[in-house]
Amino acid sequence: MITSVLVANRGEIARRVFATCRRRGLATVAVFSDADAGSPHVREADSAVRLPGSAPGDTYLRGDLIIAAARRAGADAIHPGYGFLSENAGFAQAVRDASLIWIGPSPEAIEVMGSKIESKRRMAVAGVPVLDRLDVATLGEKDLPVLVKASAGGGGRGMRIVRSLADLPEAIASAAREAAAAFGDPTVFCERYLEAGHHVEVQVMADQHGRIWALGERECSLQRRHQKVIEEAPSPLVERLGGDLRKRLLAAGRAAAAAVGYRGAGTVEFLADSSGEFWFLEMNTRLQVEHPVTECVTGVDVVGLQIDVANGRPLTGPEPGMTGYAIEARLYAEDPAADWRPQTGTVVRFDVPDAERRFDIPVGGGIRVDSGVTDGSAVGIHYDAMLAKVIAYAKDRESAARQLAGALRRARVHGVTTNRDLLVASLLHPTFLAGTADTSFYSDISELLESGSAGATGAAVGALVAAVADAVAERGALLPGLTSGFRNIPVGFRSRTYAVGDREITVKYRFGRDGLTVDGMPAVALVEATADEVILDLDGVWRTFSVGRFGDRVVVDGAAGSIELRKLPRFADPADRMPAGALVAPMPGTVVRVAVEVGDTVTAGQPLVWLEAMKMEHAVRAPAAGTVTDLPVAVGRQVTQGTPLAVVADD
Repeated sequence: MITSVLVANRGEIARRVFATCRRRGLATVAVFSDADAGSPHVREADSAVRLPGSAPGDTYLRGDLIIAAARRAGADAIHPGYGFLSENAGFAQAVRDASLIWIGPSPEAIEVMGSKIESKRRMAVAGVPVLDRLDVATLGEKDLPVLVKASAGGGGRGMRIVRSLADLPEAIASAAREAAAAFGDPTVFCERYLEAGHHVEVQVMADQHGRIWALGERECSLQRRHQKVIEEAPSPLVERLGGDLRKRLLAAGRAAAAAVGYRGAGTVEFLADSSGEFWFLEMNTRLQVEHPVTECVTGVDVVGLQIDVANGRPLTGPEPGMTGYAIEARLYAEDPAADWRPQTGTVVRFDVPDAERRFDIPVGGGIRVDSGVTDGSAVGIHYDAMLAKVIAYAKDRESAARQLAGALRRARVHGVTTNRDLLVASLLHPTFLAGTADTSFYSDISELLESGSAGATGAAVGALVAAVADAVAERGALLPGLTSGFRNIPVGFRSRTYAVGDREITVKYRFGRDGLTVDGMPAVALVEATADEVILDLDGVWRTFSVGRFGDRVVVDGAAGSIELRKLPRFADPADRMPAGALVAPMPGTVVRVAVEVGDTVTAGQPLVWLEAMKMEHAVRAPAAGTVTDLPVAVGRQVTQGTPLAVVADD
């Protein structure tokens, strides 16, 4: 029987598994890289073992070091979490060979389902609908668009959409490079791409006695770069179409698990269309990121069931059904407005004040938070950019969506740029609330970005709040109707300039005997102000804002959302100037490919350099047509954000 569990993972999922272990009285063991030495999951474990280095290949992907850590710490079982080695059949076998309990499916099932090519063949034999694999050598215009996919792994890595045959060779090469880096296997294949579909999946749980449960279905159609952003249970598509769709989906999920003699928790993923037809995509032979929504609607601790099955216990009682609605949003350190670019830095503050539960089911409804960060956590280049999962559970779907949007809006996340505003706008979008959103939802996010809290009016008010709070911090408390000193002539306007993204906002204000006067904003009055809180009267409505500072950044939080501003100096430093036409690294990372040489002629938007950061490739493109005049980087070099990568002279 399991008495001590080592989690071969990090961050949020390690904390999630530890939570169930604590409730069951099991000892916990963490492993950590040098970059994660200060991570919350290390402090929460009963014991922890260092894996020297920071890169995944030196740490969390070293199965031999993890098994040695389990032996050293006295663990008798290993839970792989998700990602890293969770779907590595060789690691699962090595754990068993070391006389440790593997909390997961058999190595044989992992190997079969780990190959999207072989798994689809098995599913076709089992009668599960599949999309046909396409032969690259015979692809024609009639087959477009197609999707290039990595045979191993998942999470959107090693995937490319191809709409032109001319782009196919580069797409295959790029996907293969990314797949090799992420999964150690460069094998890719092509299949038909459905521009607008619904990603529906079935959570299965199977014991060692031949019983298989299908714990309802989830829908994960809102995705960027083929990675899920918002997930929910039950599926709105299935709810809307009704009929026997749910019955057919759950039956297909059980059939898929039975076809490989599955044991433990797994997810069978399908692509469905608006008519209710669906096709097998893949089976994830592990715990899914989105498992909390299933836990909420079924009342089942999925991690607890994993431990029970690993202990040889049977699944007892009737197969659990679904009650209510749960929606999960993944909060990422990324900038959706900059092509979803991942962000790095320190999470100065992380707080979701509405959270009723952490890593546990909010019985009867409420907000749950599963997070890998706390105040002061560092977000680096080596690992995934997800900060937390925020989950709402309610009696009906619209209530869950609005509760989740409200919790995200009131959250305090300072220090790194996140996708929080986009999540709020997505949850309140009419298409999402109607339950008709599909995988094309994020094909154009301009409308969603404009509806976020950083619009023109919100940014202007945020800059004013920051200016008032900064003035108080510098000069002491200021109250309406009082000046900071005697003047026998009117006081002139003071000005402060802030940046919100690429936009600069200058606030001109003054304090006089009539209180606060703002140039261009006549319907604003100051009610009260401290260095940390400002209350403004905006056109007759009092609104309260809290203010946080870190370095040259100011974060203004209010009921409508949060805005991060950067203080700009009055005079630009000449040393900060870049040569015209310079491409700079948008994030820290490693140069994995350089496609040009000095003297080459390039076109606007042409990819010149590729960076690998947070397990994804990111192309850096020419800002304008011209000639490459300087190329100061080479493959293999690690760069920081802002490092010059190339200079293109405008012809």
